[in-house]
Amino acid sequence: MTLLRHTPAGEIKEREALVINPAKTCQPIGAMYAALGIHGCLPHSHGSQGCCSYHRSTLTRHYKDPVMASTSSFTEGSAVFGGQANLLTAIQTIFSVYDPKIIAIHTTCLSETIGDDMVQISKKAFDDGKVPEGKRIIYGNTPSYVGTHVTGYANMVKGIVKGLCKSSGTKGDFAAVIPGWVEPADMREIKRYLNVLGIPFVMFPDTDGVFDAPMTGKHVFYPKGGAKIEDIERAGDARESFALGRVATLAGFEQLKTDHGVGGQVLDLPIGLAATDRFVDALRNAYAVEVPETLADERGKLVDLLTDMEQYLWGRKVAVFGDPDQLIPLTEFLRTMGMSVRHVVTGTEGNYIRDRLTEINPDSNVKVGGDMFLLHQLMKNEPVDLLIGNTYGKYMARDEDVPFLRFGFPILDRQGHQHFPSVGYMGGIRLAEKILNLLMDRIDRDVEEHKLELQM
Repeated sequence: MTLLRHTPAGEIKEREALVINPAKTCQPIGAMYAALGIHGCLPHSHGSQGCCSYHRSTLTRHYKDPVMASTSSFTEGSAVFGGQANLLTAIQTIFSVYDPKIIAIHTTCLSETIGDDMVQISKKAFDDGKVPEGKRIIYGNTPSYVGTHVTGYANMVKGIVKGLCKSSGTKGDFAAVIPGWVEPADMREIKRYLNVLGIPFVMFPDTDGVFDAPMTGKHVFYPKGGAKIEDIERAGDARESFALGRVATLAGFEQLKTDHGVGGQVLDLPIGLAATDRFVDALRNAYAVEVPETLADERGKLVDLLTDMEQYLWGRKVAVFGDPDQLIPLTEFLRTMGMSVRHVVTGTEGNYIRDRLTEINPDSNVKVGGDMFLLHQLMKNEPVDLLIGNTYGKYMARDEDVPFLRFGFPILDRQGHQHFPSVGYMGGIRLAEKILNLLMDRIDRDVEEHKLELQM
């Protein structure tokens, strides 16, 4: 907090070689999260014990559930001569001791810098009989010195497609759905939409029932949730594929199309009114189904809420930061509500991200590959009425005395994000309600005593 008070306002200088308080974390965390969306999977970190501990602890702190993962436990010798021997031993030990259905290996800075060849090592593991009959291993290249946790998720999704998806040559009348990095509740809500519309589907990764599993009093090493391997395998026979969140899913979507000829659409995450409309329309048109009254009513409730409370939302200035696939539909939703999105910062780089955010928010300060220090400077130069982002924004919110909505990853100091969806129409209602409560609480806090109303 003391250091934040030294953040300078005024001129903002461009920085390329210096990042101050990055608005991202590293690739292996995303790869680990994607891997845990497979039922019976044990993620494996091909690097040092410290890397694996950091990745596990970050996910554990966000979900308040223990995250299981293994590591190649690099030492000085591995760092010099390579980690093949460590990984081969690890694969044999994991299958004999922990008995997963599948091991999902992701690399780290150290193994990538050394140049460990995952294709060759994986082949050798099978050739040497270290992978039991019926068991599987997949892998993704996720060096931490490039990309973010979102690109790590994308690389593991691509690894899932390459390693598991098959095709029989005959297309089935079902959809393959690849969700981006969202909460377990969001994945559950996406599945509900498909079921309500009557569309058979395969969805992967799927962390529903993994990071929000019930407490039964019994320890279960592999939760009952997650996409089953046999379901993922038949995704190559899908008639259509739907990838939700371009940055996190495009690599897997294109791999599925290249390997198995499954065409489809890459859509925004269905966050907010317009993005959910596009998701529902894409499904409706692709499978010639009618939108049931259930979804129409949910949409009407969201519109009704926004109409009723417009006077508290209109013109309110907002700053947002986080992952690009979430920021794109979120900022669109904020503008739909009549709010003015002034500052948008994401730590993930890419021309597509910048172009989409600028298209949606042409009059905003949009920074792709930015950091939290820059966001704080922007907020000092142009104050806002609301800040939206992960838990790391709480310090800036306190320093600037701004209401703060926790959204995205990681959320370390609040509960509920894994249980309540933010996608779909009902997710939009939840987001709008949380925003309204923050703004109205601030009105009650700051209003003069003689203007404090019982009914606002």
